[in-house]
Amino acid sequence: MSPFSCVREREVTELLDQGYWPEACPADLRAHVESCRMCADLVAVTTAFQEARQQTMQLPRLESPGAIWWRAQLRRRNRAIERVGRPILGAQIFALVISVVVAAAVLAWRGSSLKAWFVDLPRALHLAALVPAALSQSSGMASIVLPVLATVALLSGVVVYLATEKQ
Repeated sequence: MSPFSCVREREVTELLDQGYWPEACPADLRAHVESCRMCADLVAVTTAFQEARQQTMQLPRLESPGAIWWRAQLRRRNRAIERVGRPILGAQIFALVISVVVAAAVLAWRGSSLKAWFVDLPRALHLAALVPAALSQSSGMASIVLPVLATVALLSGVVVYLATEKQ
């Protein structure tokens, strides 16, 4: 036996590590710890460390300062983008309303001439060469051109919306 260790130190260490000290400890080992200074010091230090560890585990875990700073910067940037985007959204809504009002006024003012223009549009664009002869002789050409133009207008609006959303 060396002067710096005890024969029963290993038993005490195992009981402490497993959390069985002092409840599941034999009476002779408890009596040994009371009489042996090395084992008593081992028990005192280990229980102090275990209590400190439990207290530390109960404390809330804080995130790293870098992550907190990054989130704050992201929030600040998003607020700035929203603040800048509000007038732009207002201008877009204003332009849309003006466009709808102008289109309604033009339709009310020149509705009959616009209908004649749309009916004559396939002939002016020489689209008859692309359409089968059965359709080009009837007035069905206007019923083809108008939905095609409406689809192109709708798709162009969607493309513009998606392009402005990404920026």
